[in-house]
Amino acid sequence: MTTPSTWTTSAAPTTPTARTGRMRRPGLSALGRRTAALLAFVALAQTAGTAGSVAVPTGPASAAVPARYAHQRLDWQPCADEAALECATMTTPRDWHHPGRGPDLTVAVSRHRASEPGRRIGTLLTAAGGPGGKGLLRPADFVTKAPALGAAYDVVGFDQRGVGRSTRAVCQTPAEFQAFFAGDFRDDTPADRARVIAASRGFAADCERRSEGLLPYLTTEQTARDLDLLRALLGERRVSFFGPSYATRIGAYYATLFPQRVERMVLDSNTGFDGTWERFQQRLPMSFQRRFEEDFLPWLAARDATYHYGTTATEVKARWEARRVALREHPVVDGPLTIGPNQFDNGAIQVVYRANNFPLLATALTALDDWPNAEPSARTAARLVFGQYLDPEFLAEYFAVTCNDTPWTRDLSVWAERGAESTARWPLVGARMLAFSAVCASWPAPTAPPVRVTGAGLPPTLMLNSVHDPATPIEAALSAHRALRGSRLVTVTGNGDHGQYPGPNPCVRSTVESYLLAGTLPPDDLTCPSPEAG
Repeated sequence: MTTPSTWTTSAAPTTPTARTGRMRRPGLSALGRRTAALLAFVALAQTAGTAGSVAVPTGPASAAVPARYAHQRLDWQPCADEAALECATMTTPRDWHHPGRGPDLTVAVSRHRASEPGRRIGTLLTAAGGPGGKGLLRPADFVTKAPALGAAYDVVGFDQRGVGRSTRAVCQTPAEFQAFFAGDFRDDTPADRARVIAASRGFAADCERRSEGLLPYLTTEQTARDLDLLRALLGERRVSFFGPSYATRIGAYYATLFPQRVERMVLDSNTGFDGTWERFQQRLPMSFQRRFEEDFLPWLAARDATYHYGTTATEVKARWEARRVALREHPVVDGPLTIGPNQFDNGAIQVVYRANNFPLLATALTALDDWPNAEPSARTAARLVFGQYLDPEFLAEYFAVTCNDTPWTRDLSVWAERGAESTARWPLVGARMLAFSAVCASWPAPTAPPVRVTGAGLPPTLMLNSVHDPATPIEAALSAHRALRGSRLVTVTGNGDHGQYPGPNPCVRSTVESYLLAGTLPPDDLTCPSPEAG
């Protein structure tokens, strides 16, 4: 393994200027200077065979920003829910391409000022995953886990348009949403398909009806333009960016639209931002099943003395399937809690994101054998794992972005066929393919301009991904890495966690911090074994 002490720097380290304390951009190679000087950025459709294109301006973004947005001031006040942060709101146009049309939006933003002002080297923008995650309070946790970055950067977060304390999309109430996860997604009769499709169409129709025209403007491309307004209002010529999961797409789009505004960028657990959402999501049944069968089932089998679920992965899987059948026939119902087969699957889907959650799922499983007499701690675990499945507020943004950003196959017969195939091969997530895809097939036709990520004009970007990440499979990360010119990919082996930084892996930590603090990158792609795998 190449260690940080032996790396060479791909560009001269950035240093604070004497007057401003901000970073100078690393020097570009001769090829990079020619590329930056000559390139006219063009956004192309992300699917093969799409001919249309949209030119992306290369001049300063502020030239096109109306004064009522560009001249606003952020009124920073202590955050109500997090004393370590200060919060503000900014006003953005609903549609950056027609800023005079429709009511404005508000975007909630937060900031943790560099704890050592004398060491401050700039602003680090962060964003949440999902789509649908809330990012407003993330800087507080981030600087606690990454104190070296919190000392040197103002760490800035936000709730992207559509979620949290920003202008939000509205789809369904929690009670109405119960129909979406009702029944068993594995059932595949014509009547079952019709029921699933009707629930998905109903969700899409409710979103359109209740969101007052907002849905077409909940896109990654619009969010990237919000970010550049935030950069300008912070008074920064350039910013650095750290984004996990869906936020890798936000970062990649921002860097494509505003490459001259990027100082350094770290993309952690990558969503395949080089292609369509449809293509990316078709990988997920395989990657979640791989994580479940190759990581979780052997882990549980090795602990049969504790959880009594089987001594081999094969035995554990058989026991899992038997429990699922039992829940289909006799769901656990306890007050507002219902645990049927879809909730059973969804609990596992949420837990396998991180290995440190495996004990929680294993404990929850023990409660299902005899619910009335189960240990209180086991029932509590089961409520956490199986009772908190995806909510309509999260999915309002999730579907808005994934259905809007890129084209989507709208022929439901295609999705019924793909869903049946995925259910047979990778049932954990494959069984819900029809339900999720039918929402996008029923969504209003997207109008977002296509964005093609190339990395042109950027300083080198650092990417991180584990080999068994269920939510952002390594196959998608490799494809995005090839598309993002000049990037370095850190592959974490012996691990399937989603989100690698900040975390316990010293190789990952030193790589990220050497880059963000000193501008030092590994000369080539790098492999970081997990300490626990050694």
